[in-house]
Amino acid sequence: MGVEGCTKCIKYLLFVFNFIFWLAGGIILGVALWLRHDTQTTSILYLQLGDKQAPNTFYVGIYILIAVGAVMMFVGFLGCYGAIQESQCLLGTFFTCLVILFACEVAAGIWGFVNKDQIAKDVKQFYDQAFQQALMADSDGSNAKAVVKTFHETLECCGPDTTIGAISALWREDLCPKGFQKILVQNSSCHKKIDELFSGKLYLIGIAAIVVAVIMIFEMILSMVLCCGIRNSSVY
Repeated sequence: MGVEGCTKCIKYLLFVFNFIFWLAGGIILGVALWLRHDTQTTSILYLQLGDKQAPNTFYVGIYILIAVGAVMMFVGFLGCYGAIQESQCLLGTFFTCLVILFACEVAAGIWGFVNKDQIAKDVKQFYDQAFQQALMADSDGSNAKAVVKTFHETLECCGPDTTIGAISALWREDLCPKGFQKILVQNSSCHKKIDELFSGKLYLIGIAAIVVAVIMIFEMILSMVLCCGIRNSSVY
């Protein structure tokens, strides 16, 4: 025999929460892999202008998410097994892992909040530099034009904010995608599109992080209650 009464309910409740936690880890891992291989971000962040690589700060957060998702799946399985086996050792290990994960999530959240504007800013600076070189007929012009065209075609935009009104007078037609006059009418500047690209992806990450944090808090409470119930039970 194992635990009885309310402690038994907590045991199965913890199992259910851990199963959800395991699924959440799988979802985060899947979303992180999707963001890592998303055509928009990879097309832009793999660009190279001369000897300068596009900023890859965004990928640092993605790699953190991949690691967190994988660890969450392992910890979720550990919690499920520990709850079913009523093992204080496994539950204690599970609780310790949760505390470490929670601390890492808070640290990653602070890092993301601090760098959320810097990511888009760095990419916009990289685009502006390529755009200025593309307008000049220098030795780096061909490479710069390829970088600018990749931005325009991937994001369906045409030009930075500062020159959007003077595009027809200053630019060559091969710098913008087909139908760029329609893009002008919609005021779809590349600076605006870059902001939308990264803010939208960070929004998804933020929602996932909040949901996981709430689940982790409940699991830490339930695991400690179950551990105490097992310890006080007359049958081990």
